Amino acid sequence: MDSASGGPSDPNSVGGEVPPAATGSTTTTATMTASASSSPAAPPSRYESQKRRDWNTFLQYLKNHKPPLTLARCSGAHVIEFLKYLDQFGKTKVHNQGCPYFGHPNPPAPCACPLKQAWGSLDALIGRLRAAYEENGGRPESNPFGARAVRIYLREVREGQAKARGIPYEKKKRKRLTTVTVAGNVSMGPSSAAQQGGDASGGGGDGGSTGQTTTAVPAAAVTTTTAAV
Repeated sequence: MDSASGGPSDPNSVGGEVPPAATGSTTTTATMTASASSSPAAPPSRYESQKRRDWNTFLQYLKNHKPPLTLARCSGAHVIEFLKYLDQFGKTKVHNQGCPYFGHPNPPAPCACPLKQAWGSLDALIGRLRAAYEENGGRPESNPFGARAVRIYLREVREGQAKARGIPYEKKKRKRLTTVTVAGNVSMGPSSAAQQGGDASGGGGDGGSTGQTTTAVPAAAVTTTTAAV
């Protein structure tokens, strides 16, 4: 009967070969996986690139220090020395107290006062180096960039540059406007309760016989504005 029908004697023999569709799907998946693994990684952000350059600059400073310093021996005092070393590459004019332009943000003529690193640049630099120190295995409790002496130095630089350039760093107090609105009926003359009492005593007679009048101002709105500095 099987030979007459021409069908296979073993039903399990059907599907012994992988269908072409399945083969193509497997090949496509393998190709996508290979292309994904070979794709280049995303470039580092601007902040990460700058942090890496700052960290390498500080390590080079320690290497060239006399005597040479290791990162384990670095303290807040060494960080302050590094910040002062960077002043020679600054571009911010900081007037001395003897300069006639001391305290002027926009001097009309050039002077011989030195150029230094701006306070904002130093503050951002310390933030990046503080993060880089811990990312490279340093302990937060021994981080020299977070030392109290470094914070005091940055505060002194900020205040000194503010006085020299005439730039106040204190935040200005904003004026606040407080508006109070009172809405309601304002009555002039005797109260309506007294008027009603007079009507009741008159036995429901003419209320005008009492000689009392009431003037009502409907729905008056009173607005008070107070300015606080």
